[in-house]
Amino acid sequence: MTDASTKALILVCTLSPSPEKSSSDLLAHQVAEAFSNHNVQSEILRIVDHDVKPGVKKNMGGADAWPAIRDKLMAAQILVLATPIWVGHPSSLAQRVLERLDAELSETDSQGRPILFDKVAMVAVVGNEDGAHHVIADLSQGLVEVGYSIPAQGSTYWVGEAMHSIDYQDLEAVPEVTANATQISTRNSVHLAALLRERPYPAG
Repeated sequence: MTDASTKALILVCTLSPSPEKSSSDLLAHQVAEAFSNHNVQSEILRIVDHDVKPGVKKNMGGADAWPAIRDKLMAAQILVLATPIWVGHPSSLAQRVLERLDAELSETDSQGRPILFDKVAMVAVVGNEDGAHHVIADLSQGLVEVGYSIPAQGSTYWVGEAMHSIDYQDLEAVPEVTANATQISTRNSVHLAALLRERPYPAG
């Protein structure tokens, strides 16, 4: 268990707008349920439902929805990126989130530390063909680059057989290996967030 004030923001990067069913959204809800076992409150948000402009600034102007999402991101200690695999890569919306996070590289706190240094991130991936490890590596590197810390085994995923059409949401039950990965990744994310809250990274 952890402090009741710990929050997680889960950004679902499916290309399917609400209320369409989504395997990424399903796994995101399972991640949120796992977080609740550790007294962590989660908010789930589908990027496709919001007008997140392309760019690398905190606010791209006009009707850009990113500033409001950024406020939620800053209020959360844990960020989860949930994405499908498309042609072996994260979705374009997952890449857009990383591009918008690039703006945080120039943001520092009162001690001069990068503003995301004491936050934790994990990744959740679904697809009906191989590519999960590549996608996890790609997103994890980007998240670390902007300042997030990734816990040990900080990811959960499911992939079906190549050249088949079965999706995660079509399964009758959650595979044990995926359920186990979800439990480990959320538990370790909560643990690392608590450690960083108690002992933040030092200033330079």
